[in-house]
Amino acid sequence: MSAGGTRPPRAGRVRGLPWLVLQAVLTASLLLLLLLPIYGLFTYAPPSQILAAATNPAVDEAIWLTLFASGLTVLGAVIFAIPAGYLLARRRFPGKSVVESAIALPIAVPHLMVGLGLFLVLVLPGTPLYRFTTAIGFPVYYTIWGVVLVMMIVSLPYTVFAAELSFRAVDARVLEAARSLGAGPASAFLTVSFPLALRGIVAGLLLTWARAVSEIGGILILAYVVYPGGPYNGPVTSTISVLVYNLFQAGDLAGAAAVSSVFLLVAFVIFLAVRLGERSGWLPWRRGEVVP
Repeated sequence: MSAGGTRPPRAGRVRGLPWLVLQAVLTASLLLLLLLPIYGLFTYAPPSQILAAATNPAVDEAIWLTLFASGLTVLGAVIFAIPAGYLLARRRFPGKSVVESAIALPIAVPHLMVGLGLFLVLVLPGTPLYRFTTAIGFPVYYTIWGVVLVMMIVSLPYTVFAAELSFRAVDARVLEAARSLGAGPASAFLTVSFPLALRGIVAGLLLTWARAVSEIGGILILAYVVYPGGPYNGPVTSTISVLVYNLFQAGDLAGAAAVSSVFLLVAFVIFLAVRLGERSGWLPWRRGEVVP
């Protein structure tokens, strides 16, 4: 509406139509591209085989291990990545660019290299870290800790940088006002900075979780099979990505497609729950502001 209460000229709306059509066409093209592999999975495996995979104990165990390990990874992001993001956003120090580049490196390098590097320093007997982890009873080879370690290294940078950008967006005048009212650094962080940056932080945590559950490269080297131990007391199993990889390597394409379809449905339900939570208002952000 214009200042006089009249509608904008129709000519203006008509001139904007080509731009709207272009957006719609490009968005539809992107959606088709993203749905292409999903279409391939769900059409290759018959519904009966997908249902059989959903009720297969081996598949359920792999999904549970993946969700449990990725949950521990998100907890690690809360403990380590959020403070790192706050430090990078609020402090200047020598070598800051080097630190940011080092944090971003796992995003860029092939994750097989991550697994290989961890294998060389944590698994080969005789290395200092191998002796240390063995002495404290913290084995990583073929354990859930190996899965979590790989997941954390390749996925925590997403939370670090999302938190850094979110904390930078907090108006410094608000923090100064809180400090002038007697809030200490920790109190100002918990009562001002963190609540205002929460939406962006949660977006980073979701990206961290999504990247963690999809990891396979480093896990193939460090935790190809997971034995009971530590917080995991289930049967010998593997992550869902390794299970699908094994089925593919064995030539069972329909089985690999069926298992993949089951996990896609699980992931879809999780993201749908977030969307419904946004619409219902029980999540602390508005619809469309968090989920990537």
